[in-house]
Amino acid sequence: MNTLYDMVFMGHYTKDTIVSSAGTRIVNGGAFSYGAHVAARMGLKTAAVTRLAEEDYGVVRDLESLGVDVMARVTPASTCLRLEYPSDDPDQRIIRVSSEAGAFTPEEVKTVDAKCFVLGASIRGEIGREVIRELAAKRRRIAVDVQGFIRVVREGRLANEEWTEAAGVLCMVDVLKTDMVEAESLTGAAEIHTAARRLSGYGPREIVITHRDGVLVFAEGEFYEAGFYPERMVGRSGRGDTCIASYMARRLSSPPGEATVWAAAVTSLKMEAEGPFRREIGEVEELIRRKYRG
Repeated sequence: MNTLYDMVFMGHYTKDTIVSSAGTRIVNGGAFSYGAHVAARMGLKTAAVTRLAEEDYGVVRDLESLGVDVMARVTPASTCLRLEYPSDDPDQRIIRVSSEAGAFTPEEVKTVDAKCFVLGASIRGEIGREVIRELAAKRRRIAVDVQGFIRVVREGRLANEEWTEAAGVLCMVDVLKTDMVEAESLTGAAEIHTAARRLSGYGPREIVITHRDGVLVFAEGEFYEAGFYPERMVGRSGRGDTCIASYMARRLSSPPGEATVWAAAVTSLKMEAEGPFRREIGEVEELIRRKYRG
């Protein structure tokens, strides 16, 4: 019998060169890694499905040291990104691509089962409709980050383009995560509540939108909002990946409002350092007591 995980995260490992006012540095990235770190530290039975070059296998060993089961396919090259932040607004960035690790196949998830799957692709084509159909057949909860479906490579640079398959894919999805820039691109609505309502029209029961000041959730016909409170802004890359992972992890046992606050608190602490969330859960609970319970 296959293992039933609490959460499975799927996406490419990315070798990220981050350029900001703090300087230039290389960081291990990828939504699967940011997400699995959160779930594992929350004590959930966690697995990750990824693709990467053998030279970058250190990220696999790092997750395994936390108890995460990693199903990795070795590829000729990892997905390598250069993320340039021209201002202090984390929603504004320029992303360049120098290599990609190729597309996942349905066979890579056929024997994997979980209460919740979180799909965090970087570029369109990484996780295709056939893979999502394979997961949907398991009748488990599925969350996707829209960036992996609207971002395409044009002359070495990532750009958002129209997603013509949106309706056909999102009807199989339970939770959709975007940031405010992506939400406006998809819906034409600059107002966040309007954008969330329009996105829910595609089929997902819950919409999670991050923005520079916090997170908004539209679930069960209600809006829930919580701010970000990092003491310092260092680790902007991986903000959205951490937010959706912590939201979905908490939603396994809590209603949307509680999950929204939990996600905002975890993400706040993550942004205080580069790389994935590595804090103690007690620190999350303390931040919630200080900032979110008035």
